[in-house]
Amino acid sequence: MTSPPAAPAPIRVLVADDQVMVRQGFTVLLNAEDGIEVVGQAVDGLDALAKVAELDPDVVLMDIRMPELGGIEATRRLTGPGGPPHVKVLVLTTFDLDEYVYEALRAGASGFLLKDASAEELARAVRVVAAGDALLAPNITKRLIAEFSRVTAAPRAPRGDRVGALTERETEVLSLIAQGLSNAEIATRLVVAEQTVKTHVGRILVKLGLRDRTQAAVFAYETGVVRPTGY
Repeated sequence: MTSPPAAPAPIRVLVADDQVMVRQGFTVLLNAEDGIEVVGQAVDGLDALAKVAELDPDVVLMDIRMPELGGIEATRRLTGPGGPPHVKVLVLTTFDLDEYVYEALRAGASGFLLKDASAEELARAVRVVAAGDALLAPNITKRLIAEFSRVTAAPRAPRGDRVGALTERETEVLSLIAQGLSNAEIATRLVVAEQTVKTHVGRILVKLGLRDRTQAAVFAYETGVVRPTGY
């Protein structure tokens, strides 16, 4: 008689916020969810970096405005060269159109979550990010990326040579990712199998040297593969 399959390991979460009530609130909500475990809390960006090294979480809920080291720079260090490749950052914000959120996405965050999110939204966001499906609430994330791609004046490093490495179909898939479409929606649009889309997405990320779909969407707007509405 075979043994039942072992339950999957819980998603390990670190909550980083300088407000104790926020940290405790998210901790209580997440620990009440099946398959999610809060393994620690951090009071600022430096503390978050130390706790990630110590506790090895899968997802970091990262506040943007914190003392010592802010969430944007902490995210950049976590997701940059030498950072743990499996750790995903989910940015916490008060407003869904916050210029700092766009900078956090550019720094390597996998998505963002409003601090007034419900317990269901919070748990779903953690699961989505942990699974690597980085675009959260595509209608909001797409609007955020488009808006700040349109108004940001700071020069960006040229990436046209990397775009040229993509095939015509990969460029098409990249454009649809930036428009907020899921793999299933892209498959329907292109009349192909969803697994084919997944293969294209994987190749796009490898060729462009990007971590996830959110970074791919930012890349698409910044290089002009997709133009924000009204741009």
